[in-house]
Amino acid sequence: MAKEWILNSVMNRFQLNFKRNVGAVSEAIRRCTPKNKEEWAEYYFKNVKSKEDIEELGRKLYIKITEVIVSEVEKITEIDCIDYMFDMVINRTYDGYTTEITTIYGQLEKELNVKIEPAPDEWDRLYNVDFYVEINNKYIGLQIKPITEVSHIPNIFIERSLQEKTHTDFSKNFGGKVFYITSVKEGNKKKIYNTEVITDIKEEIDRLRSL
Repeated sequence: MAKEWILNSVMNRFQLNFKRNVGAVSEAIRRCTPKNKEEWAEYYFKNVKSKEDIEELGRKLYIKITEVIVSEVEKITEIDCIDYMFDMVINRTYDGYTTEITTIYGQLEKELNVKIEPAPDEWDRLYNVDFYVEINNKYIGLQIKPITEVSHIPNIFIERSLQEKTHTDFSKNFGGKVFYITSVKEGNKKKIYNTEVITDIKEEIDRLRSL
């Protein structure tokens, strides 16, 4: 497991698995529609990249690990590790928290004109809910997802579909729907990306108020 983690991390860092290096593998395998791995390998090496190309990428990966990474590791000191842990636990956690506060409380509370509260840890674990709104003793769940690049949006929807059951359970237990809010960074500020969700949340608030 440790070896695979190192290989995967370094491969991703130096983008050796990017399209420009290994080709459009997802598109290629759909075109191939292979019945087994052997059929896929034959198609790939004939139509996408050669065995020599992949061998060369493997050699590059080896050089990155044995020369670049080893050199960088040798320069890390104990105090670097201690400072990094403090930075992760204190500085970055606080920065992330204040960013969420700005996004959620600064924008959503203003738009919705309701109080938004952080979800209990249990709700986070069981229902994948970060925040909630209470209306007539019923609860609306909110899940916040930052997007570093617009290209990541499909992954967000895949994750959302995987969490659909937990959100359905939340609605059954607490009466309100769960909404996904995606945020993007513009300069030093974050803004809500899927602004249409605000209208959906307002409609759910009105529905619960009418019960």
